[in-house]
Formats: sequence, C-alpha cells, structure tokens
Amino acid sequence: METISNKVFGGERPLFEIHNMELDHVRITFGESGIKECSNIVCRNCYFEGKYPLWHVKGSDIRNCYFAPGSRSAIWYSDDMHMEDCVINGPKFFREMKNLSLKNVTINDADETFWGIDGLTLENVVLHEGTYPFMHCNNIKVDGLISDAKYVFQYSRNIEIHNARIDTKDSFWEVDNVTVYDSELNGEFLGWHSRNLRLVNCHISGEQPLCYAEGLIIEGCTFDAECDRAFEYSTLQADIKGYIKSIKNPKSGHIVADSIGEVIIDQNIKQPADCKISVRA
Repeated sequence: METISNKVFGGERPLFEIHNMELDHVRITFGESGIKECSNIVCRNCYFEGKYPLWHVKGSDIRNCYFAPGSRSAIWYSDDMHMEDCVINGPKFFREMKNLSLKNVTINDADETFWGIDGLTLENVVLHEGTYPFMHCNNIKVDGLISDAKYVFQYSRNIEIHNARIDTKDSFWEVDNVTVYDSELNGEFLGWHSRNLRLVNCHISGEQPLCYAEGLIIEGCTFDAECDRAFEYSTLQADIKGYIKSIKNPKSGHIVADSIGEVIIDQNIKQPADCKISVRA
C-alpha cells in the first residue's frame, strides 16, 4: 500500500480512482468529490472541508479524522467502511451504503444522516441535532448511543440496541423487529405503528407512548410519572415495573404493573378489545 502524507488537495476530484492508498495528515480543502470511485483506502489524521469527499469508495478505514461543516453529504455509496475516533460537523452523512461501522464517533449535525444503510454497527456514538437519522436502514447493532436528534429510527428494521439515551419525539415509528435493552427513551409518541418492538429494562418518558403497535413486548421497563395514555390500539404483552400514569384503549394482550393510575376504556376501543390489565399482587 502506498502512502500520501502531509499534502493538501482541492478542486474537483483531486484523488479520483486511487486504490490501495493510505492518506496520512492529508487535507481535502474546498471543492467537490475529493476521493471518488476508489477502493482500499486508509485515512489517518485527515481533515475534510469540501463537499462529497468520499463517494463510491469500496473498502475503507478512517481514524482520527475531522469533517468540517462544509463537508456535507460526505460519504455516500461507499461499502465496507470502518470509522473510529472521528468528529463530524457536516450534515447528511452516510447514505445508501452496506457494512458500515462506527466507534467513538461524534456527529454534531446529524441532519438526515444514516439513510438507506444495510448493515450498520455503532459503538459509543453521539448524535447532536438534526432530523430523521436512521431512515430506511436494515440490520443495525448499537452498543452505546447518545442522541438528541429528532425523529430517530423511522422505517427501519432488524435493530438491536444496548445502552442508549435517546431524547426525541416520534422515535421508532413504522419499525420492524427491534429490541432495545437497558436504555432511556425520552420523548412523545414513541414506537407508533411499530411491529415487533421489544423493550427490555428501559425507562420511558413522554406523552402517549407505544400506540398502534403490533406485537409489542415490554419486559421490566419503568415509566416516567407523567407518561400517559399509553398503548392505545396496541397489541402487546407488558410487564411494567412500578407505576404507570394511564393506559388507554389497548387492543389485545396482557398488561401487568405494580401500580396503575388510570385505565381508560371508551367507545372508541378497537376489536377484539380483550386486553387483560392487572396490578401485580
């Protein structure tokens, strides 16, 4: 593998179609498509300023790099990529990719990031601001995520999450086959229209969580004191630790909690309307 070190590149496609190359302390300045149609690329201690710096790259390892705010839409159509110990300040990263892994990465503008990814692994990742990260992704594994971005994990499937803190609203909408362990989920309208969502040892807050859900499973979760009107029109099996403020019109299944403030069953409940609700003896 050849090495390019301590160089500055700018303009249009300065490193087009390079292969089997290590970039060490390289700066990609303002311009477009700095590294494009490439393969087997290693980036160490690099600085990216221009737009679209890594498109159509097959096989890459990126460590200790910085992506400036101008590096928008930086990494698309690039498969088999690992990124570690990096800071990203540009929006719209990571689109239409396969086999992407991130470790110890902070993304300070998570707007429209992680779209259409198949095979995504995150370890100790932080997302700040922005909307709709993780849209239409498949096969995601997470261990350590802090996110205050809005509308996370929508229209995605086959997800396993451990040790996350997610502060948002409208998270996990229209997802399929998702399990979340040992995490804190804060925000309104969690998990609406989800299918096969399983929450294990999580803490949940926000108004009207987990409505219109099919195949919902809750194991040993706690609910915030103001978390109300839960489970409307949902099919579920729920074992809740402690108190839940109110439950409204669950469709079917079984709910047990240590304490329930209010159960609302009205004329709008949907059939089969046979959910069993009980307080633990």
